[in-house]
Amino acid sequence: MSRAVVFAYHNVGFRCLNVLLAHGVDVALVVTHRDNPNENIWFDSVQKLAELHGIPTITPDNPNTPEVIAQIAALQPDFYFSFYYREMLKPELLAIPKQGALNMHGSLLPKYRGRVPVNWAIIHGETETGATLHYMTEKPDNGDIVAQQAVPILPDDTAHEVFQKVTVAAEMALNGVLPALLAGTAPRVKQDLSKGAYFGGRKPQDGEIDWAQSAQNIHNLVRAVAPPYPGATTTLLGKPMRILQSLMVQGAISGKAAFYVRDRKAYARCGTGAIQVVRFELDGSEMTAQDFAGKYGTEEFEFNR
Repeated sequence: MSRAVVFAYHNVGFRCLNVLLAHGVDVALVVTHRDNPNENIWFDSVQKLAELHGIPTITPDNPNTPEVIAQIAALQPDFYFSFYYREMLKPELLAIPKQGALNMHGSLLPKYRGRVPVNWAIIHGETETGATLHYMTEKPDNGDIVAQQAVPILPDDTAHEVFQKVTVAAEMALNGVLPALLAGTAPRVKQDLSKGAYFGGRKPQDGEIDWAQSAQNIHNLVRAVAPPYPGATTTLLGKPMRILQSLMVQGAISGKAAFYVRDRKAYARCGTGAIQVVRFELDGSEMTAQDFAGKYGTEEFEFNR
């Protein structure tokens, strides 16, 4: 029986830990994160799953300390598996498992290496993404690929919807290759790093809308940061506004960037084209197009800069 130490968090961590257990892997320890009270915790708990199965867990702020390294080395693991764990593992830690350390990344590597790959893929208008199981090196997301599973990104999919698909893709990729991996016969395909790029994390302020952009670009941003993420933001009538859901409007539309209500529906004219604003908040309160028209009328209102 192969022994593993698992570094895991979030839904991908939850589902992939289940896969390891289903295949009879001896999970000697789970390293996870304490939930941040300032974060919107909408995902499953790896710690609770580990506790359910009687697996010891630790939640170090830094897994690369001498104490944690010694604790893990004493377990003599064959493998590490990292599933959406948020801290980098340094060379001294990566050198411990006898058969290697593997990570599950939420893109089709070498595309979208780095942070929040699902959100970046939507922002860039991709029509496909997926999950990749790969060997870990000191540099993130550049090790040899063991398995991949693709999923489609549909034109109106939000990041949450795509992330749910990527979670299933991760489960499928791991479940399919795990027997060969445990037997030492899994493939290793070197990445061509020139075919992708590295992306950093995103902050709530990165969701601010530039109304000079095209309707398609703005629609992509709205989808990429829709709840449970912080949402696409702007200012209207001097009040903060969040656009939570949009649809593309077909046909040529010109004029200044503005918000307006027509036929009981809300719209936003962009640099080129327009979007239908399906859901939005103004000054912290969600309202309908009819609510807005009843309070402010149906004239056009330019967005504040």
